[in-house]
Amino acid sequence: MLDLVGLTGGWGPTTIVERLSLSVGAGETVAIVGRNGVGKTTLLELIAGRAQWQAGQICIGDRDISRFPIHERARAGIGYVPQQREIFPSLTVREHLTIAARPGHWSKDKVLELFPSLSARLDSLGAHLSGGEQQMLAIARALVTNPSILLMDEPSEGLAPVVVEQLVAAVRNLVGGHMLAVLLVEQRVDIALDLASRCIVMDRGRIVSSASSEDHRSGIINVADMMGLGR
Repeated sequence: MLDLVGLTGGWGPTTIVERLSLSVGAGETVAIVGRNGVGKTTLLELIAGRAQWQAGQICIGDRDISRFPIHERARAGIGYVPQQREIFPSLTVREHLTIAARPGHWSKDKVLELFPSLSARLDSLGAHLSGGEQQMLAIARALVTNPSILLMDEPSEGLAPVVVEQLVAAVRNLVGGHMLAVLLVEQRVDIALDLASRCIVMDRGRIVSSASSEDHRSGIINVADMMGLGR
């Protein structure tokens, strides 16, 4: 579904991600972990078209979208949930879901089944939502574009534990359906291993480890050691 081949890029003249290759299959969920500042967010922004591409290929299926502008990447099948959510403060929940909608499985009703707490907030402005509600809306907004691959950047960041539990349960239902590929950046390793079938560790803009989540959970490969955090 997604193939990165020798992807290199960053911000302005600064190279952050260097010669990175990665494949995510249809229906597969892959988590990326690593210390702050190693290029995880920049990788997602390169795929989405917000960071500056320098070299390599970004392919969706058999289409090379490396030079596509952001809106054409969205049409090609990329859905993006940014780290800061980027909800429009002056639009209602209903308006967010309406302006982003494209034909496919994920409709307004379907995403409200996934996030039922948004149903009572359809006419609330984005600025009036809690952090957890904004995160749910950011994911729902990406889903109604009916992407073939969903990029999620630290969906649990800054949320209260009870909200994180609700969000993880909803995302688990989403990825458990195997209807789309998911590339997830998550600072909390326990959440990453819970949601993903494969876990990748990044350091200094490159992949330093790629293994099944089961290998990580069983201790065959220790994520903390790979991240340089110790046990």
